[in-house]
Amino acid sequence: MNSVCVLAPDRQALDPCHPARARQLLGAGRAAVLRRFPFTIILHDRTRAASMVHAHRLKIDPGSKTSGLALVQGPRVVWAAELTHRGQRITAALRSRYAVRHSRRHRHTRYRQARFLNRTRPEGWLPPSLQSRVCNVMTWVKRLARLCPITALSQELVRFDMQQMHHAEIRGVQYQHGELAGYEVREYLLEKWGRVCAYCGATAVPLEVEHIMPKARGGSNRVSNLTLACAPCNQQKGARSAAECGLPQVQAQARRPLHDAAAVNTTRWALSQALQATGLPVETGTGGRTKYNRSRLGLAKSHWGDAACVGASTPDTLRVTGIHPVSMRAMGHGTRQMCRVDAHGFPKTHRARQKHYGGMQTGDIVKAVVPTGKYAGTWTSRVVVKASGWFDLVIDGKKASVHQRHCTRLWAADGYTYTLSAGADTAVSSPR
Repeated sequence: MNSVCVLAPDRQALDPCHPARARQLLGAGRAAVLRRFPFTIILHDRTRAASMVHAHRLKIDPGSKTSGLALVQGPRVVWAAELTHRGQRITAALRSRYAVRHSRRHRHTRYRQARFLNRTRPEGWLPPSLQSRVCNVMTWVKRLARLCPITALSQELVRFDMQQMHHAEIRGVQYQHGELAGYEVREYLLEKWGRVCAYCGATAVPLEVEHIMPKARGGSNRVSNLTLACAPCNQQKGARSAAECGLPQVQAQARRPLHDAAAVNTTRWALSQALQATGLPVETGTGGRTKYNRSRLGLAKSHWGDAACVGASTPDTLRVTGIHPVSMRAMGHGTRQMCRVDAHGFPKTHRARQKHYGGMQTGDIVKAVVPTGKYAGTWTSRVVVKASGWFDLVIDGKKASVHQRHCTRLWAADGYTYTLSAGADTAVSSPR
């Protein structure tokens, strides 16, 4: 399981310890709980000068929807997490706002002077949906740097070499020779085609890289002419093209861009510059090397597992036994919209002036002890507060209303909700 972060009395980071050791320190009164996510204790009787502190490396596998984080000390992973971004929700919210404003302005309900196109964007500007991904990762890099003795960072800088794949023939030592031969191209194809056979849709079978237009008939090695096929389909197709086999949609999908890869490639340099601004040494690696390391170590495919395998610093052996990654989902800090509107853009209600009820606010993680009724028991969930005093929680996967007198706040809202994977002690649910 994940280790527990430990701080000295002056809040200097010490080596993380095993959860059993943390329970002993807490039971003996030698430490107190400082944070719950990630779980952190602060010692009362030991300074950093009197402790042996080892170097730790934080490894990051940036993704379009989910990024992996892994804290590695030597040949073992001590903490892991998967961070789910809210970029798509930001895009949907911006489109909704645009539609409402566009509708209102064309109804001529008020006069608004024309605004000319005289606004400029600063250098390095990213759309909000992409900037949020960078901010989410940097938030956790800074948090973990305060809680653990991190001395170096690793980032998967280039997931796929899009320029080389799309605009030139696949050639060069990085693709043809050496221990990483073929990993870049194959990883890209697996992502693009969903790890299934493009012709029959077979899953959980060995897949082969196949030319849509055969090379014998002038087909190139460009990635737009490559797909994945199981062995029977590859043999049956022979020297025919995909269109001649009655599957013209295969060629159309091959030319379609990979949106998730484009999002990662757009934010990679912004994230790299932000990591370098921390002052820590930053190691970079490619997606091909990550997959090579994961295959060499025999690890299952996962976001946190990919993070642990980023870069050339990955050791020959890596202990991941018992690691239960924390699932963290970015929720934001609410909205600044003062007037709620209906589907047609007309006002329907105004935002409440009061934010706290019963000493809690929406986004807090609470412990609810319900004495009687349908939901009797002890529950931990993210809360949505209401002026009526009946708060919304998730109990047994369903949204339930619990009175505020039964709730105790465990963790103040920080823009994220947390779920511990199977084998961990507890889970935090989030009401929709």
